[in-house]
Amino acid sequence: MAGNLKIRARKDGSAVPLSEADKQLLNAMQGRFPLEPRPYARVAAEAGMTEDEAIARVAELIDDRIVRQVTPIYDTRRFGYGSMLVAAKVDAEHPWGPAKIVNSHPGVSHNYLRNHEFNMWFTIAVEEDSKLGLQGTLDLLQELTGAESIRQLPTLELFKIRMDLEMGGDTKSLTSQGAVLEPSSGERVDYDDFDRAVVRATQGDMPIVREPYAAAAQELGITQERLLDHLAGMQERGLLRRVAAILFHRRAGFSANGMGVWQVPEDRIAEVGPRMAAFRGISHCYQRPTYPDWPYALFTMAHGRSKEECDAILDAIEAEIDCIEGRAVLYSSTEFKKIRLLYFTDDFKRWEQEHAGV
Repeated sequence: MAGNLKIRARKDGSAVPLSEADKQLLNAMQGRFPLEPRPYARVAAEAGMTEDEAIARVAELIDDRIVRQVTPIYDTRRFGYGSMLVAAKVDAEHPWGPAKIVNSHPGVSHNYLRNHEFNMWFTIAVEEDSKLGLQGTLDLLQELTGAESIRQLPTLELFKIRMDLEMGGDTKSLTSQGAVLEPSSGERVDYDDFDRAVVRATQGDMPIVREPYAAAAQELGITQERLLDHLAGMQERGLLRRVAAILFHRRAGFSANGMGVWQVPEDRIAEVGPRMAAFRGISHCYQRPTYPDWPYALFTMAHGRSKEECDAILDAIEAEIDCIEGRAVLYSSTEFKKIRLLYFTDDFKRWEQEHAGV
């Protein structure tokens, strides 16, 4: 049973009031933080303020827990990590114990309690040279958590992954469609030791200073210009998606997120997926496997200032798509974990040694 979950979708919730300048700044920081020696100068110009004002305000937004971090966002699959979304049935009355076990794995970046019989939903990644592998890791986690059942939901097709909250948008804008995106293959690409070194030097929280890339360049023993050129090359190769500000959604005013899952004819998925992904209120859109007790092939993540706004986004999709055979919406009630994955660390091997002795 799903239990008596309280959906976190209060009107405004824990949102912090933001000025119009803040909203413009956050829009620029989420989507257009450039690979330049002084990126805040460009961001500040878009937000109508000086470079020093932008830097000071971003630092304040971090202190106020509106901005979670400013960081490069690397592509897990392009680096060859095995990854997937997992749905698990855990004890609905005592979910925190299983959550603590799942959260201990360094490849778990997101973990939520949702209002469904499959009540724990987490994303997990393992390194290419993992001794347990993805299947072995999931088998071990099921044993350790006592989960009654799990559903493996790897990405079969990626139609969108772009977490930009439109700070100034209203419900009408969130339910409107933008450009239809080309699906991403997400296939592994070749990379070398220097790519690994660049990832290690740049991942995590970037300093909020005029030249935020300078410290990483110094650590690597190269010029800032060479680092920026290399990052641009990694972006062209698909290893780096972008550099951006990651927000605390609820503090930024988006108090609800609804995972809309859709049953559509298999021969229409390739057509329908990009159309769903084009809606501005959708941050993620994937094709995933179906099961006899899980007929939903398409997943869309909607973000809104209320449950009603999320519902409006999903209703707009349903009104636009003519072949939907079924729909369900899973709302999160508890955020157990949300981090950016750190790559090429010793944490993965330590976890396997500690929990599996390998």
